[in-house]
Amino acid sequence: MPALIDLGASITIQDARQNYLLVTNLPDVWAVERLMAPSDVSLFGSEIAGKLSLLKQEMTQSGRKAHLEVTVGSDQVYEFRVQAVEFQQGGIHLVTTIIDRSEERHRERLLRALLREVSHRSKNLLAIIQSIALQTARYSGSLDLFLHKFRGRLYSLSQSQDLITDSSWRGAYFFELVQQQTEKYLPENTHLVHVSGDNVLLTPNASLHLGLALHELIVNAVSHGSVLRSGRVIEVTCTRVPVNGHDSLEMLWDEVLDADKSSDGGEDALKAHFGSTVLERVVPASVNGKAQYTISNGRISYRLVFPLEIGSD
Repeated sequence: MPALIDLGASITIQDARQNYLLVTNLPDVWAVERLMAPSDVSLFGSEIAGKLSLLKQEMTQSGRKAHLEVTVGSDQVYEFRVQAVEFQQGGIHLVTTIIDRSEERHRERLLRALLREVSHRSKNLLAIIQSIALQTARYSGSLDLFLHKFRGRLYSLSQSQDLITDSSWRGAYFFELVQQQTEKYLPENTHLVHVSGDNVLLTPNASLHLGLALHELIVNAVSHGSVLRSGRVIEVTCTRVPVNGHDSLEMLWDEVLDADKSSDGGEDALKAHFGSTVLERVVPASVNGKAQYTISNGRISYRLVFPLEIGSD
């Protein structure tokens, strides 16, 4: 009994006629002045007393056990554990242990909420992956090409998801998204992509899709552009702008092409692949924004504007 009390448990003992012999360490919510003849009603109120009465009616043989959980107020939860014990003198007695389960139940509710959130986010992520797979297949002429493109896009998605998870699902900062993609495809030339402007904390959804857009742009720059051959720096800017009275974000990508890529139909060839679909349709639609993807006058320009959700830093 002292050990239980040290652990914060409350103990009551009743005889076979349910007369209280001992009441100790009751929680503050039921703390009452000393009573000459305490009862379940006087200690716990009529509602809980009624539930305890039904429970204790079954406690007629030694060793019988039962428990009851009650909620007091909005967030206090207590468990009543009742056990029939035969004493050497006086026969069957009812020993009740009252344990505060409030913190434990709070953690359980929080865990259930987190699991629901994980399920929701997982479904969203799977929907994005399905869309990427379908669009990649549509613009791939062979299985090898599909696998090559799909693996790259899937890796980009997973990297962005890592940033989101590291932030406890708050999202990812724009500069980190650019750095992540640059280090993947230009590990020894990260200086060739210069990012400036507002380092905005993006929502999880915006983080995933902007990460995908940056992936397409950097892969295109490495595969078709002049970034490695000429050493020209790609300028990426992120700026908060007011649009129709709403706080919005504008992302700009400015890349200079090689001369041979900006002539003889090279510009059209650059846009004739799934990357342009991601940049012009998939990404803006997913963030409720608008995009312009142009290749002209020896430059690749991409402009994406979309509303920032409340809570973005």
